[in-house]
Amino acid sequence: MRIAINAIFLQNNPMEGYGHYTAEVVQRMIEAHPEDDFLLVYDRSWDKDFINKPNVTHLLVTPAARHPLSFKYWYDIKASAAVKRWKADVWFQPYGFCSLTSSVPQVLMIHDLSFKHYPQYISWYQRLYYRWFTPSFIRKAKKLITVSDFSKNDIIKNYRTPENKIAVIPGAARKGFIPLDWEEKLAVKNGYADGREYFLFVGGVHPRKNLLNLLKAFSHFKKWQHSNMKLLVAGRLAWQYDDLLEKMKTYKYRDDVVLLGYLPEAQLQKVVGAAYALVYPSWFEGFGLPILESMQAGVPVICSNTSSMPEVAGDAALLIDPASHDAIGKEMLALYRSEGIRNAFIEKGLQRVQSFSWDITAAAVYKELKQAVLPQ
Repeated sequence: MRIAINAIFLQNNPMEGYGHYTAEVVQRMIEAHPEDDFLLVYDRSWDKDFINKPNVTHLLVTPAARHPLSFKYWYDIKASAAVKRWKADVWFQPYGFCSLTSSVPQVLMIHDLSFKHYPQYISWYQRLYYRWFTPSFIRKAKKLITVSDFSKNDIIKNYRTPENKIAVIPGAARKGFIPLDWEEKLAVKNGYADGREYFLFVGGVHPRKNLLNLLKAFSHFKKWQHSNMKLLVAGRLAWQYDDLLEKMKTYKYRDDVVLLGYLPEAQLQKVVGAAYALVYPSWFEGFGLPILESMQAGVPVICSNTSSMPEVAGDAALLIDPASHDAIGKEMLALYRSEGIRNAFIEKGLQRVQSFSWDITAAAVYKELKQAVLPQ
């Protein structure tokens, strides 16, 4: 089988949820199926050592897809022609967009419909692009993949998509997130938190992640407990973060909040593994990989009771209403005051994460690609 893959975010550099999912799946498919040929189609330069196997062809197709007009030109004209010339049997589109002109069967991945639920958090021209073309993308794709039952039901509800067209294939925790021993934790705390224990948030800094309510919750925790705990935020400044930075200037506990920015993978794994707890009060997630990665590292999790997060966490996390900074603060306090509660959720998390596997995920994606090649 000749499999083309949209690789515009498949880079060995700063990656977030979509990129991590694609990288984990694609690398496993390539290694598991040396009998197949894979075409990785990029819109910018790539790290030639990131995925370098005999059955892989790398192809740069310009100009870069950076805004709606260039999206259409890249997907419908340039990349479509390149994939056709290569004689692909199927084209994997893991980022929510696909070509509306290609005759090659396409498997489209839609992680979530956050643009419909929180349109105020993206630019007006992105909103228009999503609203106008997503129905066409869904109709055009031979098969759809999403990461949770929540997202599947959301797609069915909003686009009247046949249930049997959508496969739910969840992500998993990357292997580098593991429990640390006491000395390793101490070294991380000395390096990032002045030697103190810390709560941790992982993710891009933008309004959908609800960091303003997290700051309010941290204030409650500090007032109630008078602790020297810190709050670390590991993630790039993504968009609409000016309000957060402005409020940080007058925030009472600003000296106990550390914005780490984007951390390389090895550093992030250490920072997660040494955390006292992950606090993840996002308004909306299609999945939420940091939840599982923290659990796998033996770190208890506080996360929102909205969208897909209860589905991912099961009974292994403390679920909170993301609109209630008081509720978030109380769960932070509960973990801090009771080692019994904290240890119970560490153990539950270690058990929960075993239900997810990148090997199973990659095999399921490959199965969808193979089925897309078959005649209807």
